[in-house]
Amino acid sequence: MLDGKTNDPPTSIAGVDPERIRHFTLRESERFAAVRPRNRAMAADGLEGLHGGVPMHWMRDWPMPFPLLVDRAEGASLTDVDGHAVADFCLGDTGAMFGHAPPPVVRAVQAQAARGLTTMLPSPDAAVVGALLRERFGLPRWQIATTATDANRFALRVARAVTGRPKILVFNGCYHGTVDETFVRLIDGRPLHRPGLLGQFVDLTAGTRVVEFNDIPALEAALAAGDVACVITEPVLTNCAMVLPEPGFHAALRDLTRRHGTLLLIDETHTISTGPGGYTRMHGLEPDILVVGKPIAGGVPAAVWGFTDAVGDGLDRARAALPPGHSGMGTTLSANPLSLAAMRACLESVMTEAAYAHMEALAETLQRGLARVIAARALPWHVVRVGARVEVVCAPRPLRNGGEAEALDVHALERALHLGLLNQGFLITPFHNMLLVCPATEPAQVAGLIAAFDAVLDALTGADA
Repeated sequence: MLDGKTNDPPTSIAGVDPERIRHFTLRESERFAAVRPRNRAMAADGLEGLHGGVPMHWMRDWPMPFPLLVDRAEGASLTDVDGHAVADFCLGDTGAMFGHAPPPVVRAVQAQAARGLTTMLPSPDAAVVGALLRERFGLPRWQIATTATDANRFALRVARAVTGRPKILVFNGCYHGTVDETFVRLIDGRPLHRPGLLGQFVDLTAGTRVVEFNDIPALEAALAAGDVACVITEPVLTNCAMVLPEPGFHAALRDLTRRHGTLLLIDETHTISTGPGGYTRMHGLEPDILVVGKPIAGGVPAAVWGFTDAVGDGLDRARAALPPGHSGMGTTLSANPLSLAAMRACLESVMTEAAYAHMEALAETLQRGLARVIAARALPWHVVRVGARVEVVCAPRPLRNGGEAEALDVHALERALHLGLLNQGFLITPFHNMLLVCPATEPAQVAGLIAAFDAVLDALTGADA
């Protein structure tokens, strides 16, 4: 024993017997493989020529015994190479938040493909997209990137240039793509590199401060030195188990950043699920910089970042003071005509008020149904929702910060839940118990998912014995 901890196996994982979880996972893995002979033949030993047998190494992080090969994705469904249709509540971890292959985006992509894919020059769609972004999100000046990671990286570079300050501040457990400076965590009260970070040769803690979400005194203390260029935050923590802001937190965040001359960057890449203008518009937040990634072009790789006139003027002054040269911002494929055409179609015809109303209503039904199933078994879990984004958190009460979220040791339970649901025809996000509803999601799919969740919990808690 050390500091009250033991190496003994847990007697319960969030109220569920670990041995039962293990047996359930083994059974469901065999069931998954048995009905997918073609998938197994193609992927069980890895896809030829690809390191780890997958195009990106994290595709091995799904709970199934071998990767699921998708033959077709349309609306709110996937079909694998063995012909099994699956109701998709993962939706590309938000990348396909408005459904797979939205018809307006498909038409726009097909039309633009015949006119050229990339030119390194603006297309006529650029002016329309700029006006749409200004109207929807409220900030006057915009730039286009290929991913939210790029947009966040460029925006942080601008924040440092405009303020002349070296440091940024993040909240523990945050997610901002693969931006180096954001891979800092609080571990035992100390800022350290995020566990698992590969090949890091620069001390990220030298340029990044990290405090817990919802901790206003810690935030104030971290900003007091006057050397923080920018606070970058999601309005709701979403990638460590969902953590909502406490009442007054965002008002205090905006007041403190202004008081200390620090810019505020809000990353809406996941919380765009809240409504047409994201969490920012819904709750009247006032960022200096706003980033939206993954779904903004209906699944075509693209991201946007907007900023105030003051930030834009500061950027112009900073560039004018330097000799000509590479700014460190931009990639050749950014703002290509194909992505702009897709983005215009998505903003005009897919990300509509009516689409969000449909998503909101079904997500509320899903939240209530899942909560009802959990309560029937008196499990110490809760369900949280941000618009069309729903998450089952295997903890008895709402989480206050990233530290509490990352302390949850429920990975084995989550993997069992995901695999069990998949075998019943429902796909959810592999990295947490996160579910998304899209405009193409049907009430019958939501009802089916609730019933499948009920059946999986029966198996995990022994009610089916």
